[in-house]
Amino acid sequence: MSGSTATKYTIDLEEEKEEILRRYRSLLRAVRGERSAENTRLIRKAFNIALEAHKEQRRKSGEPYIYHPIAVARICAEEIGLGVTSVVAALLHDTVEDTDLTLEDVRDLFGDTVATIIDGLTKISGVNWQTDSMQAENFRKVLLTLAQDVRVILIKLADRLHNMRTLDSMSRDKQMKIASETLFLYAPLAHRLGLYNIKSELEDLSLRGKEPEVYHDIEQRLKKGETVRRRFISRFILPIREALEKEAFEFEIKGRPKSIYSIWQKMQTKGVTFEEVYDLFAIRIIVDSKPELEKADCWKVYSIVTDYYQPSPDRLRDWISMPKANGYESLHTTVMSPGGKWVEVQIRSRRMDQVAEMGLAAHYRYKGEEEHVHAMEGMLNKIRELLKDPGSSALDFVNDFKLNLFNDVIMAFTPKGEMRSLPVGATALDFAFDIHSQIGRRCIGAKVNHKLVPMSQPLRNGDQVEIITSRKQQPKEEWLNYVVTASARHKIKQALRDQKRKLATVGREAVQHKLRAWGAKVNDENIAILADHLLASSPADLYWKVARERHNLETMPTPPMKNGRLMLPKGIRPKDERPLEEIVAEIRGTSGGTFTIGDELRSMEYKLSPCCHPIPGDDVFGFLTPNDGIRIHRVNCHNAVQLMSNFAMRIVKARWKGKDSMEFLAGIQFSGIDAVGLVNRITTIISHENNVNMRSISFESKDGIFEGKVMAYVHSADHLHSLVEKLRSVPEVRRVERIDH
Repeated sequence: MSGSTATKYTIDLEEEKEEILRRYRSLLRAVRGERSAENTRLIRKAFNIALEAHKEQRRKSGEPYIYHPIAVARICAEEIGLGVTSVVAALLHDTVEDTDLTLEDVRDLFGDTVATIIDGLTKISGVNWQTDSMQAENFRKVLLTLAQDVRVILIKLADRLHNMRTLDSMSRDKQMKIASETLFLYAPLAHRLGLYNIKSELEDLSLRGKEPEVYHDIEQRLKKGETVRRRFISRFILPIREALEKEAFEFEIKGRPKSIYSIWQKMQTKGVTFEEVYDLFAIRIIVDSKPELEKADCWKVYSIVTDYYQPSPDRLRDWISMPKANGYESLHTTVMSPGGKWVEVQIRSRRMDQVAEMGLAAHYRYKGEEEHVHAMEGMLNKIRELLKDPGSSALDFVNDFKLNLFNDVIMAFTPKGEMRSLPVGATALDFAFDIHSQIGRRCIGAKVNHKLVPMSQPLRNGDQVEIITSRKQQPKEEWLNYVVTASARHKIKQALRDQKRKLATVGREAVQHKLRAWGAKVNDENIAILADHLLASSPADLYWKVARERHNLETMPTPPMKNGRLMLPKGIRPKDERPLEEIVAEIRGTSGGTFTIGDELRSMEYKLSPCCHPIPGDDVFGFLTPNDGIRIHRVNCHNAVQLMSNFAMRIVKARWKGKDSMEFLAGIQFSGIDAVGLVNRITTIISHENNVNMRSISFESKDGIFEGKVMAYVHSADHLHSLVEKLRSVPEVRRVERIDH
């Protein structure tokens, strides 16, 4: 018996060796274009070191760990188009963190560049997660290195993409956390770097990880309609194809469905069903043009398309004349097909298509083009500007980074016609700080297109902006709510810190003066005792509070003293709860226990979060707060992605205990065709047929269409679902959906 087991195990190992070599050869083929003998030697060396370092390790799926670095290196070469240095770094990216290999070993074997990239990819440890977010700290470290070498983030994206492709082998709560982090940071970053294919796949895989039922439902619906869609596309492009051939264009036409995530997002934001999403696919026309004729050829193709189909005037997007910040160039229009369907048509040259598909990596192929190099350098400069502020917390840094880099841009102009590029949603105050920090600090308002507006006014594409200043103006705390750019936030925070520093000087003098008046020694010990007594977190905090008159030292009686030393008791703080580490250890446990809602086992306070109103039967998780016990959220709550991606250590699994005897508030929204007696029928269904207590109900009717909303108490998600189905059975009701508020 034992002999046969050993034989089987040996065969498995042999098979694995063969599979590892097969994958390695596939990787070599992926970098064939630029592979010299020296390059092959380097890759082989990195592969052998990684193979040896990871030989005892296996992934959660049971596969040899080496499969992962090989796959990441292949994504870098094949899907992002990176070179040998990146492939070497990708093969070694987990060795420093997970094996005995050190960064110095890597530096000795492969040089400074590879070592710098791997250092940027190696996670940090020892962060106090009570006050900081481990994920945010790791992300900040990656970005610090990105400012020196963009390959760090590109390999990081490849690493994340492979982890998302193999997410099924992880536990459910790990899937949720990784998918949320991907949606929050990595998919937008891939978009910002122009890696549209990777961005779409990351979003789709995140949706599959977070809401598998939703994902598979849309996937099935797309498959079901594939034949009809293909037939429709063939008919649609036939006249365009003939006209382009007649004009002697070299071209390619593709019809591709939109990503599952983008369809789902449209359903969410517009409140429509799958059948009501009109642009399930886009037609892409790619023309082979000489560089000097690209723009003219694209407009010629646009003219041909609109000869056959009527365009929607407000849906023309010209990113050829004004490319996006990440270098994306394309002409988008939406036209009406003969069957009454809107169809999105994208027109671009072959070069534009490669840049759109491969993002920054494709820019290297066209590095003679200054604007692409300039676009990349501009992005790195913005990151460097962010990094000037070492005082900001990791979370602030990540949020600022998202604001600064992930938004689409608008163009605004100074009174003299100078163009300024700002993110969508930027305000007049952002514009002021973009011109100069002093103009920003003194801004009191603006004229937009010669009309006076407040500094919080959001700008639109093409606005001409004149900033109005006053020497007496000082930045205020609420200004942080008026800006969206990271640079403006950074400059406002800097100004507020300067003000605080000046106030602290005033406060220090007041504290020292009072100590002298009491006859106490003016030293660090007495200042610390006074700070403790007044519940200030530090001497600087004490000075600031005294300057702001939060503490009035003049009214304090002279304290008892001994040899010039203050004899003051420590201030009594509110009784703290147990440390958060203890709570997490208890609820999460090494075995990954689950918090049971309604269970009295742990006497832990919990609250149902008002942002998503979870009810029994909903898929939920718990979020540990320092002062508010556990907050229960639905997994599809709009805050879930941010909580899971920034505070994974505070997330606990949660499940419902039987709570049929309790009632929970839930909201339902419905709309349809107005009819006589409809209100009566709906209220009867809600109040009688399901034995539901209503808290509020409202109806509004306009031009034969009605909209209604009801807040009612239900026992569970199944109870609510039953009510929704009964409302859907009313013939005039066309849409029913659950709402959070």
